[in-house]
Amino acid sequence: MTEKTKRFPLTLSSVVEKQGAAKRRPGEAASSQTAARNAVELGKRELPNTASSKPVAKPVSPSLTTAARLAGASAAVPSASTGTRAAPLVSEGVRKAMVERVAKQGVRDTKVLAAMMEVQRHLFMEPGLASQAYIDASLPIGYHQTISQPYIVARMIEIMRANRLGGELNRVLEIGTGCGYQAAVLSLVAKEVFSIERIKPLHELAKSNLRPMRIANIRLHYGDGMLGLPQAAPFDGIILAAAGLEVPQALLEQLTIGGRLVAPVGARHQVLQLIERTSQTEWTSSTLEACHFVPLRPGTV
Repeated sequence: MTEKTKRFPLTLSSVVEKQGAAKRRPGEAASSQTAARNAVELGKRELPNTASSKPVAKPVSPSLTTAARLAGASAAVPSASTGTRAAPLVSEGVRKAMVERVAKQGVRDTKVLAAMMEVQRHLFMEPGLASQAYIDASLPIGYHQTISQPYIVARMIEIMRANRLGGELNRVLEIGTGCGYQAAVLSLVAKEVFSIERIKPLHELAKSNLRPMRIANIRLHYGDGMLGLPQAAPFDGIILAAAGLEVPQALLEQLTIGGRLVAPVGARHQVLQLIERTSQTEWTSSTLEACHFVPLRPGTV
């Protein structure tokens, strides 16, 4: 795709989402917060039944905002040894320093920066890596996947928000849920967030991480992200957390007119690509900056 306007075929294959996780046994504890423990526990017990077209959890009292739930989630996150995580592993000052560093790197959207400040990144990582949660680096979450570096998360969301719709994001699609961190950030800047993960243990990990936060506007799906989610389209924004050689056509067709798609593109040398839909049959593309992501793959595992 070049800088000039391109026309695309309108053929679109539908995708039927896989559902049907087993119900949790009465009295059984919620699953662990780490990929490692999920990997072990998936073989030992059944997982909660959460239809992927429904919210991650039931809404709570309107007096408790999403931002407040995210900021105070550490008090409700279970621990394998004590049943509760006693206190946040990293101070608010360290998280503030991370956000200030992201701003110095060029992110200017105050709504995005505020969302980065609210979401506690260490809650989405293994305890052994929690002390590194606020450095500007991608870190492993298991299954050869990573949690993206804070700057790139903020930068991609900022680009997606700078659309022709005045920054309005009613529905956003995320390809590659991973541990759920970026979905949590997106939940503070978009009305509805749909996120697809192709690796089943990571899909379960994200559900486990997000469940205590009770975020009502996130819908997690297990499936092939390259097919998108046509039953929920169109989307005002689409963001990819994995790099392909090109953006799948199915995703382009699920973008609303005036919406933006932000994706890493390339193999060894990757760049961020911005695609805007200008009409029913036309899109424009521009290259932004260098980046590095895990590869985008088809199918489910």
